[in-house]
Amino acid sequence: MATPRARIDVGILGATGTVGQQFIRILHRNPWFRPTWLAASERSEGKRYADAATWRLPDDLPEGIGDIVVQPCVPNKAPRLIFSALDATTAREVEPAFASAGHIVVSNASSFRMADDVPLLIPEVNADHLSQIARQRRERGWSGAIVTNPNCSTVVLAMVLAPLRQFGLRATVVTTLQAVSGAGYPGVPSLDILGNVIPNIDKEEAKIEAETRKILGACDGGQVSDHPVVVAAHTTRVPVIDGHTMTVSMALDAKPSLADVKQALTSFSGRPQELKLPTAPAAPIVYLEAADRPQPRLDAMRGDGMTVSVGRVRRCPVLDIKLVAMGHNTVRGAAGAAVLNAELMLAEGALEND
Repeated sequence: MATPRARIDVGILGATGTVGQQFIRILHRNPWFRPTWLAASERSEGKRYADAATWRLPDDLPEGIGDIVVQPCVPNKAPRLIFSALDATTAREVEPAFASAGHIVVSNASSFRMADDVPLLIPEVNADHLSQIARQRRERGWSGAIVTNPNCSTVVLAMVLAPLRQFGLRATVVTTLQAVSGAGYPGVPSLDILGNVIPNIDKEEAKIEAETRKILGACDGGQVSDHPVVVAAHTTRVPVIDGHTMTVSMALDAKPSLADVKQALTSFSGRPQELKLPTAPAAPIVYLEAADRPQPRLDAMRGDGMTVSVGRVRRCPVLDIKLVAMGHNTVRGAAGAAVLNAELMLAEGALEND
């Protein structure tokens, strides 16, 4: 396992937005990485970060960050390791420019998640998909790379389904109850969301259905074969600040007992726990026995926001098993996921030049 002798300087694209601020919060206290280069749109370029961004997290703006001058989103003098919180449209142009210039881009954007040569990574689930980086560099001629984390709901679903693959995972139906922070700031208008449920999030269902199959799939020689599970997703926006909740029903060919399902979930761990990566929770999945859990208000920050909470495992009269799952959408579903990806890459030597 490779660990740095000193903290590595890193940059953040889209540093002024909701996910960009989570990157700053998480990276500022990370023992391996140090945020020293911040970039955003032309509106913020050239300003002190404290003047360019309205800090919206409950923690105070970390010391020293406010005086950093916001840079344009071009490689120029940026550190080699870059975290991207850009929107998908901007990322589609900016991220390849950085990768071509030799930067490692760990992206939260959806632009390249489904590309054949780009890892779509949850380190506990598919750490072996990092082998796609070599193919990406070979086929695109980049000295850098792009590695992505999934959609904020896909992370929760895929982490729950991963330990159940052993039971012959055949199909799943999921309904999400997604927090408003997932829409960024200012997000959903208050008169639309207060006391209401919005039964559609644009393009979200297709992302969950496609990304889950890629994440759970097998990787051979840098080529991923999608898992055969059929995923049907319904997505809704609910008046919750942080924490995406979902109800999940699954068809499992092996017909496991409820005790077997709970054991598979609670015993689940992966490469981050083996390596004791700084951002990795000791338990990636926690099972809560109380009949009214998980709840976003009580459980979203479990494991500093990196743990997925599961409850209410029971028989499903239509499929086989049903349960409730919940995870923090801007931590495990966004910035924290990307930081954990970068920690895995560093530990496995994937940040080194070929």
